[in-house]
Amino acid sequence: MPVVGQISREIQKPHLEILGGSKLAGEVKIGGAKNSALVLMTASLLTEEKITLNNIPNLTDVRGMQEILLAMGVNCEQKSDLLELHAKQILNSAPPYELVNGLRASFFCIGPLLGRLGQAKIPLPGGCRIGARPVSEHIKGLKALGAIVSVEHGVVKASVPGIDKRLKGASIVLDCPSVGATETILMAAVLAQGTTTIENAAQEPEVQDLAEMLNTMGARISGVGGTTITITGVKQLHGCTYTAIPDRIEAGTFLIAAAITRSTLRISSVIPGHLKAIIQKLRDCGCKIKTYETSITIAADEINSVDITTQPYPGFPTDLQAPFMALLTTAKGTSVVTEKIYENRMQHVPELQRMGASIRLQTNTAVIEGIPQLSAAPVSGGDLRSTAAIVLASMAAKGTSTVNGLNHLDRGYSGLEKKLNSVGGHIQRKD
Repeated sequence: MPVVGQISREIQKPHLEILGGSKLAGEVKIGGAKNSALVLMTASLLTEEKITLNNIPNLTDVRGMQEILLAMGVNCEQKSDLLELHAKQILNSAPPYELVNGLRASFFCIGPLLGRLGQAKIPLPGGCRIGARPVSEHIKGLKALGAIVSVEHGVVKASVPGIDKRLKGASIVLDCPSVGATETILMAAVLAQGTTTIENAAQEPEVQDLAEMLNTMGARISGVGGTTITITGVKQLHGCTYTAIPDRIEAGTFLIAAAITRSTLRISSVIPGHLKAIIQKLRDCGCKIKTYETSITIAADEINSVDITTQPYPGFPTDLQAPFMALLTTAKGTSVVTEKIYENRMQHVPELQRMGASIRLQTNTAVIEGIPQLSAAPVSGGDLRSTAAIVLASMAAKGTSTVNGLNHLDRGYSGLEKKLNSVGGHIQRKD
């Protein structure tokens, strides 16, 4: 726990001041999916032609990916949520360490670079410190496709032997259904010679989004959304215009915001089918939810305890574990939350405890005894989703909380406080 002087220094950083206790009402429009946008951007490396992406959110991670692509010679132009990318010539297959180090999604560049150029040199990725998240599954898949891969001094070097520098199709079985590894192999295999199969593939909507864009570019991919994906390699891909899916994690965050403030809210521009797990748990808590073609309404009054265990899609998403735990701190009864995806994703627990939450933590399992109301406090998020969790907790707390960690929050939410204020929140950003 920080000492008083440390807390005082933290408050001087950019932070949010949140007055808790307000009811929310109205409609929130959800933006494009961060986790889709980043990988769709790297897919632009697979063609010499222009790629136009719609529904791309204004996030620090998106801007960071643009800097990485620019460093490799890709022309990037963004206007509002439209982004144009043109990798007519790739001038550098080794993006600089200082750009890659802070953005985990930068590692996705390795697949397209190997597929198109036959070589890549990518520093091991950074990002939120929520666990090891090794790239061993990525590397295993690339080796199966014929790449020679080595890791030296924190840099992954990969090349394709032979005169044609072309990867070869292969049968790949993932040890776990890794989203990142599935996406890396997809992008590497679309230009490979022959057919590739990925077994135990990730089923997440973002993987489906990437495959749909690649098929629009001329790839031949089938089976996405199931556990086995088949890719028949083609010689080249062409440009396209594509719209990223809505952000299911942002949508889930606003559903939880309505629940924790015991409010009624409409969430629009969403795909309800992507949110089945979170919707079911909110219903189990006592929320009344109706789904429509592109929107969801939620009404919350008394919240009851539930147990959740994070799982790969279509299970409960790890990215909503922290926000949902914030809700359960104010639920009636005892809840158990078990994190099965990342080993260091309980960074929000001490901050929620600072606000009065009753949580017992043992490794990656938290037992939460609900209390009637949280109390405002100076708190700080240690990663993207833990910061979102304490923002939601602050909205339900008595008094005014100071929330630090905006460098994390802005990686995954575009104008979160503005959207919350538009439906009744009282949040000020102090820069």
